[in-house]
Amino acid sequence: MKHQAAFYWGDKNFSIDAVKTQPPGAGEVQIDVAYCGICGTDLHIYLGHMDPRVGFERTIGHEMSGVVSALGEGVQGLSVGQRIVVRPLDHCGDCPACNAGHQHICHNLKFIGIDSDGAFQQKWNVPAHTLHVLPDDLDLSHAALIEPLAVAVHDVRRGNVQPGEDVLVIGGGPIGMLVAMVAREAGANVTISEINENRLAFADKIGFTTLNPKETDVAKTIHDATGGKGADVVFEVSGSQSGVDLMTAAAATRGRIVMVAIHATKPQIDMFQFFWRELDLLGARVYLSQDYDGAMALLAKGVVDCDSFITDIQGLDDIQGAFETLTQNPNAMKSMICISEDM
Repeated sequence: MKHQAAFYWGDKNFSIDAVKTQPPGAGEVQIDVAYCGICGTDLHIYLGHMDPRVGFERTIGHEMSGVVSALGEGVQGLSVGQRIVVRPLDHCGDCPACNAGHQHICHNLKFIGIDSDGAFQQKWNVPAHTLHVLPDDLDLSHAALIEPLAVAVHDVRRGNVQPGEDVLVIGGGPIGMLVAMVAREAGANVTISEINENRLAFADKIGFTTLNPKETDVAKTIHDATGGKGADVVFEVSGSQSGVDLMTAAAATRGRIVMVAIHATKPQIDMFQFFWRELDLLGARVYLSQDYDGAMALLAKGVVDCDSFITDIQGLDDIQGAFETLTQNPNAMKSMICISEDM
């Protein structure tokens, strides 16, 4: 038996090939993949930024949904036919982080879909402990948003966002927009700072206060709007030096700054502001099991308008074109690949 899989070969190149389907090993589950979103990390891989880590002839992808098709030896609590998503983290279980209960930031963490083969394929074998069972009424294309939404849930939990607090989200891309939605659901007053006019229009449409730093002094506007206080919580999701400059300038006394973005180079940070206003700087990386549960609950409540958030859906055979379009068009919120339609 064979199945179709997309392989990254470097130099912005994918191929679709038929590969032999391997049965799931002990402790593994085989999944018929339904949908898989294109993540910002996937784009970095496509652009060659992660070749030393990922290598070549690698199937990537991790923002997925699907159906259990086979169980490996020793797997319990799951059954064939269950609709699932994968939390793509495989921890070692015996490092200082794991022993302290922080398996999601294991010292030897393998991110499935980056450090091992991922979901841009019709059949996918993964460790059983990574699966979350979906509610029956959740559309599988919408379920593929659970992974990035779980990132946002984790970020907002790290920021300890409280009802009535003023929150600034710097960067209105997919993760920034989801962070804004989760923070608003937590009861915060949320403002999004973004330079892309299409993303600003999307944020305006779903009811957020927006600021364009190309046209407005965002820090001054935030301080003026809060009676001179500033933002209680700032999420840096832009990955830019200007975003890092803004995060300290806009923060309130004893404000919390959550570093969400991955910066390609070390940014310059105004450390004096941490002393002067007793700021807190918090890192936020991936998610815990409870963040997946929280993401599923938020989707069930309709916190995310999935149909408008999903910009387009392409077939697996069109994955090359989907990545090319994304690099040329930064306006998309979430581009998704349909791996298998008959589910």
